Amino acid sequence: MAPVDSSAASEEGHAESLVWSDEERYEGTQASTPSESGLHIGSAGSEIGDGHLPLPVWLRESSKSYHWGWVPVRLRQAARAVAKWSKGPNPPQIQKITPFFPSLQEAPVKFIDKHLPKRRHKVGLLACFYFCWLLTFLLVLSHSAKAGNIEGYGKPQSIWCGASFWSPDNECGLNGNRCRPFNNATLAFRCPANCRAVQVLNPRAIGDQEVNYKPFVIGGPRFAEENSSLPETVYRGDSFICQAAIHSGIVGNDKGGCGVALLVGEQTNFTSTKRHGIQSFGFDSSFPKSFTFVSGLSSECVRDLRWPLLAVTCGFTTILSMCTTSVPVFFSSIFVMLFFHVGLVSDPPNHSDYASLTSIIIGRFLPAAFVAAVFYRYSVKPQQSGLTANIERTVLWLGGAWVGSLNNYTFDFIPIQRLTPHDINAQPGGVLALIIVVLVIFFIALGQAWYLRQEGRFRRYLAIYSMMVAGLILCIILPPLNLRIHHYFLALLLLPGTRMQTRPSLLYQGILVGLFVNGTARWGFDSIMQTADELRQDGSLGWPLPNITTPVLGTSNITFNWSKPPPPQDGISVLVNDVERHRWYYGEGAPAHTFDRYDDIEREYFRFGYMRGSRSSDYTKAGIWETDEKWTPMESGPSK
Repeated sequence: MAPVDSSAASEEGHAESLVWSDEERYEGTQASTPSESGLHIGSAGSEIGDGHLPLPVWLRESSKSYHWGWVPVRLRQAARAVAKWSKGPNPPQIQKITPFFPSLQEAPVKFIDKHLPKRRHKVGLLACFYFCWLLTFLLVLSHSAKAGNIEGYGKPQSIWCGASFWSPDNECGLNGNRCRPFNNATLAFRCPANCRAVQVLNPRAIGDQEVNYKPFVIGGPRFAEENSSLPETVYRGDSFICQAAIHSGIVGNDKGGCGVALLVGEQTNFTSTKRHGIQSFGFDSSFPKSFTFVSGLSSECVRDLRWPLLAVTCGFTTILSMCTTSVPVFFSSIFVMLFFHVGLVSDPPNHSDYASLTSIIIGRFLPAAFVAAVFYRYSVKPQQSGLTANIERTVLWLGGAWVGSLNNYTFDFIPIQRLTPHDINAQPGGVLALIIVVLVIFFIALGQAWYLRQEGRFRRYLAIYSMMVAGLILCIILPPLNLRIHHYFLALLLLPGTRMQTRPSLLYQGILVGLFVNGTARWGFDSIMQTADELRQDGSLGWPLPNITTPVLGTSNITFNWSKPPPPQDGISVLVNDVERHRWYYGEGAPAHTFDRYDDIEREYFRFGYMRGSRSSDYTKAGIWETDEKWTPMESGPSK
């Protein structure tokens, strides 16, 4: 096609002019086209049949595009448009917050500058501030740490919310002998606050029932006959003591409290009731170890003071946030105060005393502080440099940090306990909750991506997050380990995208820092790559289940037979009413056993599991020996 004279094109009035840009002229030097900057070439309309010839592809596309000649032209044009968009505006629009009512937000800082203009004065004021917070915090904490005294029973023992008198499966040994005594013993105890929120995270069997993602309390008030010696409330021995105390009304959930548990030996017919926000489970047979609570005690029990301590730390952090524009002072102070508040007060790890708890928290603080320094360098400092909107920072960043730090309260309603495929599928509402969380994060990410583009950082952060995603995919496909996303790791992933100085970024960064604090102070830096056993904890092992033939029913007995255990299993454990009553090992007699019935008014629940040495595997679901001497066979599947 020969070039068309520009004057002729002007006379026709139907052609367009194409003027090469500087970049296109540069790229076009490799093509056999004229390179003069003033070249004008007439072009016909988009349709060939309108009497005009279209502009050749070798003129519309630069020579470099021929490497992608197999890609349609429209797609190449769209890709170039996206690449150009990703660069952002020129020059970049660096985001800065313009404070609302600046004179009001800057008033505390100006007041300090006016009355304490020298640096040493401000350092002294800051030291005094730290001393006041530390003194107040330690005084209240030391008072809260005192266990008090229960008249006639002495100093109560601090226990964690999931403590019980009985261990699951066959851990209490044959006939429960490892968990003696069964009666005529007491335990003076002290429970922390918020024990009602504790749940079993793997299925636990209660006869033919299975409990999962719920409090574990079996029994409750029983209406005894007049002159009966039975206690008013009775709980099965494997119930969580603190939750049973809340259920009975001995201890409050908000402040914790003290009590005395009295072991009352074998009891039967545990009732199911809902009291004080806890639904207990019933059990219509006997259990060798039960307990009740001693009432009418005179005690000097110091209740959990986490709420007064929250007011103390929240107040001091608010004052600091309002009165400083120094980013390192703000972040380092807030991080330290939040970390020790979470670790020692609001969500402490399981501990026996405050000395061991303090040791745990200090050990976790040092690596967390190093990671926090990285946060500060690459996310916090770029975001808050030059920020004078102290009230907005206090509400958004500090408020978000407290929301994330108190994760055990603020996000407790989300039905996701552990971010693993098994838990999400097993917990009611887990899949829907995950979808909602992912959608929220997705739309937040879109907003943050827009601000990154405005600042000209989109491409760089796209590369960073692409590497993160590639790393996660590698972790997912890496056998035999499993990926588990912890609180602190979620913060590590998302914090880089919050460096812009915008109000949404202030809120997001505060929440993520709070989640990091809560995760590391409560659980430490647990590995994100875990084995199946580590993820399973006390859940199902996936071992084979015994093949139990139909039992032989006698007048008041029942006989079971089973086959030889497959290697490496070498024995059989039999639970009756969730208590191990028989063990059989290969080579020790016939693979059978007869059980006698001593109470004709009770059902009995039988579960069978292989053993490897003294360790039991998964048990079958419960088969039921009815009171009318009939047998209800076990359903398929394991139980624990």
